[in-house]
Amino acid sequence: MRGLTDLPDLQSLRELHQLNLQHNLITHLQHLQSLRSLLLLDLHGNRLIDMCGLSSLRCLRVLLLGNNRIQRISDVDGLTKLDVLDLHNNQICQIENISCLSRLRLLNLSGNRITRVENLQGLNSLTELNLRHNSITSVTDVEHLPRLQRLFLSANNISSVDALACLWDCGSLSELSLDGNPVCVESCFRQSVLRCCSPHLQLLDMKRITEEERRTASVSARKEDEKKKESHKQAAHKERRRLAIQNAAQQWEGLKANLELPAQNDTKEEVSPDNSPAHSPAQTNGNAQETSPDEPRRLSPLTVSAGGSDTRLRSNSRPNSPRDPRLQDGSSGSSVQSLSLSESHVAELDGDTLRLFGPGALETLERCWGVQTAASVSTIIFRFIHYDSIIPSFLRIRLKFPNLTHLVFMECSISQLLQLAALAQLRRLEQLTVHPEGNPLLRLTLWRTFSIYRLQQLNLHKINGTEVTVNDVIASERMFGALGHVAATETPRFRLLLLLEESRKRQLQFLMDGRGRRSGQSPEDLKENGRPMGDGVCRGLFNYPSRLTDSAEDSASDRSVSVQQYLQGLIQSASSRCVKADALQKIWPLLFSEIIRDSVLDMRDTHTYRHNSLQRLTHTH
Repeated sequence: MRGLTDLPDLQSLRELHQLNLQHNLITHLQHLQSLRSLLLLDLHGNRLIDMCGLSSLRCLRVLLLGNNRIQRISDVDGLTKLDVLDLHNNQICQIENISCLSRLRLLNLSGNRITRVENLQGLNSLTELNLRHNSITSVTDVEHLPRLQRLFLSANNISSVDALACLWDCGSLSELSLDGNPVCVESCFRQSVLRCCSPHLQLLDMKRITEEERRTASVSARKEDEKKKESHKQAAHKERRRLAIQNAAQQWEGLKANLELPAQNDTKEEVSPDNSPAHSPAQTNGNAQETSPDEPRRLSPLTVSAGGSDTRLRSNSRPNSPRDPRLQDGSSGSSVQSLSLSESHVAELDGDTLRLFGPGALETLERCWGVQTAASVSTIIFRFIHYDSIIPSFLRIRLKFPNLTHLVFMECSISQLLQLAALAQLRRLEQLTVHPEGNPLLRLTLWRTFSIYRLQQLNLHKINGTEVTVNDVIASERMFGALGHVAATETPRFRLLLLLEESRKRQLQFLMDGRGRRSGQSPEDLKENGRPMGDGVCRGLFNYPSRLTDSAEDSASDRSVSVQQYLQGLIQSASSRCVKADALQKIWPLLFSEIIRDSVLDMRDTHTYRHNSLQRLTHTH
């Protein structure tokens, strides 16, 4: 029958099993309540706009509603025995209301407007799902179909393999069709699908899967898993690194709160009396120091414990510090080698750059370095480490890293000019960078000039990125050379021997004793000359007292008292001389007149004057 616009009244056909009304003009389903025994209903090629009226067909096994105008899947709750549902070429936009079809074996929704595969729970008997020619971009819930064997997703908008992630859990899938999707353009698409799908998959895009393809896909899958594990490992390491640097920054903030750093400005003296060349307690950074590498490290009171667990730091750290270390950007790549990592310090090697965050990172310098690895290091960056804690490591750095050319200090609390003198322990250094943040030293106008003078033997080429010129060297000599010369020539010999280390003592002893005797010069002549002792001695007297004993505070106090007494004596002596000179200036005219008068009176009688003079000489001898 053709041309029907409505379903005929079929109440008299209660035992009807099959009804075929395809290719008509029917728009609504009606008069179906009496067809209790209907097994097949074919309304293909009509003008149906909905599915209302089907719930009464309790025995229906096959429902064919393709090529209609249906917009929603509805009224199928009563079709509990349905085996085949064909809704291809309709206007359906969403998969819905089919979870009750537990016996459904075949579902055809091709040629619709579906954008997402979803709501497939409950279809426990479904073996074939046809979703060709839709607008699907992602697939979900397919893993809830325990018996699914054939899935057709051709000619959709799936653009990545990740959108098919749910297929990896479909253990019964044997045939899959994905051709006509953007994802198929990828060169490794087929392997990507095979390494993730069930081993029971036999056909992919109507092509049988070979054993060779499976083996290749298996190898690729293992590599992909290893890559993901490595990626997760790197992400975890990156997060640990970030937290460690953050903790180091917080501990640094606590340390700064405890340290009473001197306020520096451009108008204050560059060198305090207690740190002057004549009163420094020990020379730890002379330009010719040669200390044994086996010599135990001697730390200053400001040295932080290597593990970063100093109680003073922990009790004063600020856990909510907003500081975000700048150096963590760009340092988490695969080329970075992590040397040491804890909750509060990071030590890592990035090419030729060694980065040390937190005081605990200094332990890395103690480790056994390979010759090739140590030789590759040309730059060391210190951050969140007090400079006085770094000083004992300079000699080890000199011995371990022969090609070191650049040191960077970021937030190391460098506040005094003489602290830079400790760098003289290094063999050579082409570049020195001291960041203004966390280093009050840069507020001093002469810090660069002093660095050029004191570290001249290191042959510095750049300081804070600025070239060191010949004029800079001349200016530094003019500024500090005279002061060093005065210190070297006016300091007593025993004081020089106390100030200088053993190697410098031997050199000075040779200059003042051996060479002086051979050349016929006395030690005083050498001191007056100054130059034969060498410029190194003059520079070496500008040292930083980094090695302090347990009684350092008492020694410093005694030294301060001695210095005050010595200065007071000098002042009193100078004052007394000035007073005497003023008095002599006032009485000199009268005194001179009396001298002339006495001389004239004594020499009036020449014979008597000679006789008295001879008697005085005779009694004297």
